[in-house]
Amino acid sequence: MSWLLERLRKSKDNRGIMANLRCILVESKKHRAWPALNRLGVRIDDDISAYIAGLYAMHPEESSQGNFGATCKRIEEKRKEKRSNDSKLTPTERRFQHLLSAERSELMGRVYRMVLMAKSNSIAVNYGKLAIDIKYWGDQKKSEWASAFWAQSSESSEEDGK
Repeated sequence: MSWLLERLRKSKDNRGIMANLRCILVESKKHRAWPALNRLGVRIDDDISAYIAGLYAMHPEESSQGNFGATCKRIEEKRKEKRSNDSKLTPTERRFQHLLSAERSELMGRVYRMVLMAKSNSIAVNYGKLAIDIKYWGDQKKSEWASAFWAQSSESSEEDGK
Protein backbone atom coordinates (compact mmCIF):
# COMPACT_ATOMS: atom_id res chain seq x y z
CA MET A 1 0.00 0.00 0.00
CA SER A 2 2.92 2.34 0.58
CA TRP A 3 3.63 2.26 -3.17
CA LEU A 4 0.12 3.55 -3.82
CA LEU A 5 0.41 6.34 -1.25
CA GLU A 6 3.76 7.35 -2.74
CA ARG A 7 2.19 7.60 -6.21
CA LEU A 8 -0.81 9.48 -4.83
CA ARG A 9 1.49 11.99 -3.13
CA LYS A 10 3.26 12.61 -6.44
CA SER A 11 -0.10 13.17 -8.18
CA LYS A 12 -1.64 15.29 -5.40
CA ASP A 13 -1.33 18.53 -7.36
CA ASN A 14 -2.72 17.04 -10.58
CA ARG A 15 -6.32 18.25 -10.33
CA GLY A 16 -7.47 16.13 -13.28
CA ILE A 17 -6.23 12.84 -11.83
CA MET A 18 -7.56 13.69 -8.38
CA ALA A 19 -11.00 14.57 -9.80
CA ASN A 20 -11.12 11.31 -11.71
CA LEU A 21 -10.01 9.30 -8.67
CA ARG A 22 -12.84 10.81 -6.61
CA CYS A 23 -15.25 9.27 -9.12
CA ILE A 24 -14.49 5.83 -7.70
CA LEU A 25 -16.53 6.88 -4.65
CA VAL A 26 -19.70 7.31 -6.73
CA GLU A 27 -21.18 4.09 -8.11
CA SER A 28 -22.46 5.62 -11.35
CA LYS A 29 -19.13 7.36 -12.08
CA LYS A 30 -16.62 4.58 -11.27
CA HIS A 31 -15.74 4.12 -14.93
CA ARG A 32 -14.24 7.62 -14.98
CA ALA A 33 -11.69 6.59 -12.33
CA TRP A 34 -10.39 3.52 -14.14
CA PRO A 35 -7.85 5.29 -16.41
CA ALA A 36 -6.43 7.21 -13.44
CA LEU A 37 -6.23 4.03 -11.36
CA ASN A 38 -4.44 2.31 -14.24
CA ARG A 39 -1.90 5.14 -14.44
CA LEU A 40 -1.24 4.73 -10.71
CA GLY A 41 -0.72 0.98 -11.11
CA VAL A 42 -3.92 -0.04 -9.31
CA ARG A 43 -5.86 -2.98 -10.70
CA ILE A 44 -9.42 -1.93 -11.43
CA ASP A 45 -10.76 -4.93 -9.51
CA ASP A 46 -8.68 -4.07 -6.41
CA ASP A 47 -11.59 -2.47 -4.58
CA ILE A 48 -9.70 -1.52 -1.41
CA SER A 49 -6.78 0.20 -3.16
CA ALA A 50 -9.17 1.98 -5.53
CA TYR A 51 -11.31 3.10 -2.59
CA ILE A 52 -8.28 4.39 -0.65
CA ALA A 53 -7.14 6.28 -3.76
CA GLY A 54 -10.58 7.89 -4.01
CA LEU A 55 -10.59 8.86 -0.33
CA TYR A 56 -7.09 10.28 -0.64
CA ALA A 57 -8.14 12.30 -3.70
CA MET A 58 -11.06 13.69 -1.69
CA HIS A 59 -8.98 14.46 1.43
CA PRO A 60 -5.20 14.26 0.85
CA GLU A 61 -4.26 15.33 4.36
CA GLU A 62 -2.53 12.23 5.70
CA SER A 63 -0.98 10.99 8.89
CA SER A 64 1.30 8.08 9.67
CA GLN A 65 0.07 7.58 13.21
CA GLY A 66 -2.93 5.95 14.80
CA ASN A 67 -5.76 3.91 13.38
CA PHE A 68 -9.16 5.15 12.22
CA GLY A 69 -10.52 5.00 15.76
CA ALA A 70 -7.92 7.60 16.77
CA THR A 71 -8.93 9.72 13.76
CA CYS A 72 -12.56 9.61 14.89
CA LYS A 73 -11.53 10.59 18.42
CA ARG A 74 -9.70 13.63 17.01
CA ILE A 75 -12.88 14.53 15.11
CA GLU A 76 -14.84 14.41 18.36
CA GLU A 77 -12.24 16.54 20.14
CA LYS A 78 -12.06 19.08 17.31
CA ARG A 79 -15.85 19.41 17.34
CA LYS A 80 -15.58 20.06 21.11
CA GLU A 81 -18.09 17.37 21.95
CA LYS A 82 -18.11 16.65 25.67
CA ARG A 83 -18.78 13.16 26.91
CA SER A 84 -21.08 13.11 29.90
CA ASN A 85 -21.24 10.67 32.79
CA ASP A 86 -24.68 9.43 31.80
CA SER A 87 -25.37 6.99 29.01
CA LYS A 88 -25.99 9.71 26.39
CA LEU A 89 -23.54 9.43 23.50
CA THR A 90 -22.01 12.37 21.66
CA PRO A 91 -22.97 12.67 17.97
CA THR A 92 -19.52 11.42 16.95
CA GLU A 93 -19.77 8.47 19.35
CA ARG A 94 -23.09 7.50 17.74
CA ARG A 95 -21.59 7.71 14.25
CA PHE A 96 -18.54 5.77 15.38
CA GLN A 97 -20.68 3.08 16.99
CA HIS A 98 -22.64 2.85 13.72
CA LEU A 99 -19.34 2.48 11.86
CA LEU A 100 -18.22 -0.34 14.14
CA SER A 101 -21.45 -2.24 13.56
CA ALA A 102 -20.84 -2.26 9.80
CA GLU A 103 -20.62 -5.48 7.88
CA ARG A 104 -17.98 -5.58 5.16
CA SER A 105 -20.54 -4.56 2.51
CA GLU A 106 -21.50 -1.43 4.50
CA LEU A 107 -18.06 -0.46 5.74
CA MET A 108 -16.81 1.67 2.87
CA GLY A 109 -19.86 3.96 2.87
CA ARG A 110 -19.56 4.55 6.60
CA VAL A 111 -15.80 5.17 6.42
CA TYR A 112 -16.46 7.63 3.58
CA ARG A 113 -18.79 9.69 5.78
CA MET A 114 -16.24 9.80 8.60
CA VAL A 115 -13.47 10.86 6.19
CA LEU A 116 -15.76 13.69 5.06
CA MET A 117 -16.02 14.73 8.72
CA ALA A 118 -12.23 14.52 9.06
CA LYS A 119 -11.88 16.73 5.99
CA SER A 120 -14.34 19.32 7.29
CA ASN A 121 -12.37 19.47 10.56
CA SER A 122 -8.89 19.43 8.90
CA ILE A 123 -7.92 16.14 10.52
CA ALA A 124 -5.36 13.91 8.81
CA VAL A 125 -6.08 10.24 8.08
CA ASN A 126 -3.64 7.33 8.22
CA TYR A 127 -4.55 5.84 4.83
CA GLY A 128 -1.94 3.08 4.98
CA LYS A 129 -3.35 1.72 8.23
CA LEU A 130 -6.92 2.28 7.06
CA ALA A 131 -6.34 0.13 3.97
CA ILE A 132 -4.96 -2.73 6.06
CA ASP A 133 -7.82 -2.48 8.54
CA ILE A 134 -10.45 -2.54 5.79
CA LYS A 135 -8.77 -5.54 4.19
CA TYR A 136 -8.84 -7.49 7.46
CA TRP A 137 -12.13 -6.07 8.80
CA GLY A 138 -13.50 -8.15 11.65
CA ASP A 139 -13.81 -8.24 15.42
CA GLN A 140 -10.07 -7.70 15.96
CA LYS A 141 -10.01 -4.46 13.92
CA LYS A 142 -13.26 -3.27 15.48
CA SER A 143 -11.73 -3.76 18.95
CA GLU A 144 -8.57 -1.91 17.95
CA TRP A 145 -10.58 1.05 16.66
CA ALA A 146 -12.83 1.06 19.73
CA SER A 147 -9.81 0.97 22.05
CA ALA A 148 -8.26 3.95 20.27
CA PHE A 149 -11.54 5.91 20.26
CA TRP A 150 -12.53 5.28 23.86
CA ALA A 151 -9.00 5.33 25.29
CA GLN A 152 -8.80 7.02 28.65
CA SER A 153 -7.10 10.38 28.40
CA SER A 154 -4.17 11.09 30.69
CA GLU A 155 -6.27 13.73 32.49
CA SER A 156 -9.01 11.29 33.45
CA SER A 157 -6.41 8.68 34.48
CA GLU A 158 -4.86 11.23 36.83
CA GLU A 159 -8.28 12.13 38.26
CA ASP A 160 -9.07 8.43 38.84
CA GLY A 161 -5.81 8.03 40.74
CA LYS A 162 -6.65 10.82 43.22
